[in-house]
Amino acid sequence: MRLRKSSARGHAQLAALFLAAAPLLAHAADWPQWRGPARNGIATEKGWLDQFPAVGPKIAWRAQVGLGASSFVVAGGRAFTMGHADGKDTVFCFEASSGKPIWKHSYPAELGDKFFEGGTTGTPTLDGDRLYTLSRWGDTFCFDAATGKILWSVNVQKETGCRVPDWGFTGAPLVLDGRLILNVGEAGVALDKTTGKILWKSGDKDAGYSTPLPVELGGRTLVLLGSSKSYLAVTPVDGKEAWRAAWVTEYGVNAADPIVSGGRMFISSGYGKGGALFTLGTGAPDEVWRARAFRTQLNAAVLHAGHLYGVDGDTTSIGGIKCLDFATGTEKWAHKDFRVGALSMADGLLLALSGTGTLVIAPASPAEFKPTATAKILDGKCWTAPVLAHGLIYCRNTNGAVVVVDARKP
Repeated sequence: MRLRKSSARGHAQLAALFLAAAPLLAHAADWPQWRGPARNGIATEKGWLDQFPAVGPKIAWRAQVGLGASSFVVAGGRAFTMGHADGKDTVFCFEASSGKPIWKHSYPAELGDKFFEGGTTGTPTLDGDRLYTLSRWGDTFCFDAATGKILWSVNVQKETGCRVPDWGFTGAPLVLDGRLILNVGEAGVALDKTTGKILWKSGDKDAGYSTPLPVELGGRTLVLLGSSKSYLAVTPVDGKEAWRAAWVTEYGVNAADPIVSGGRMFISSGYGKGGALFTLGTGAPDEVWRARAFRTQLNAAVLHAGHLYGVDGDTTSIGGIKCLDFATGTEKWAHKDFRVGALSMADGLLLALSGTGTLVIAPASPAEFKPTATAKILDGKCWTAPVLAHGLIYCRNTNGAVVVVDARKP
């Protein structure tokens, strides 16, 4: 049947409206939350390009999002991140494949440039058709992810009275069993994810900077958070503390998420502190080993086949990528002069973005660090781990320059 022009135009407009309002359907290659589908820094997809041509990688798109180190979340053909400019924080929604802006929302916020350029440090979280964000100053939003409509908002600092730590609240919101759990207060705060109502809160002491991490231990669900002086576990229903491991880092910068596997927990921080492995039981964790040579200040390592891969060093040092045996802490190799970059992983390959903007791809092997691809793609400071979703590698620097590398096979 042939449509009249006016009718065809109407159908096209209806189709566009339908796409805008469509829910974000889950896909295996999505990266819907901080550190990916399993919150471990590892993407699930396979079959992407792990080598670059001599002229460099193909760039899918570029954008400018403002100051900060916020990472990306990607699902349903959309990519989301945050940045700061002109006295405002902004949440951005792009078309994932092309970078075409779909929507953005800005609100007043302090720059917070204490010993760094400032800007946004937290990352959004996708949960079905909703997007959740937390600012450094406590502004919490629930958006309709497709349209950017604000479904609710609350300032959790004002609602709870919890103090703002030196570098502001950070990390990403955790959605768990109808609750939105944030690293606010000494041991977190929980909101009703549908309404924003405060369900429980913790003591008025400095929060750390990690993202709440859900784990199954001893037949129950716990949430692990870094405070300014400890890593601790709470029950998500009521926020009651289950246990804590004392972990004192200079300036209270406990920022890297714990890594939990086989009833053991690895934690690490910068400023010369290092890392340690603990066994987890019903009581306080027991230390197995400690190594000063693995200091992940800003971003957690990844665990693959019994080995940790991550960045050793902080913003005051040269920094480098290292590989450690998870069970013993034995160093397998070190690749120096990487600065304070970050890495993620997919299909047995490390995706590492150096602190000066060089993207490196290398097999995750305890035998050696031997890149298959290297390309300078950004200038300035790069503190944010690259995100791989649907064959695209999302990278950014602290000045807000976004470069999306096309690693899709033809």
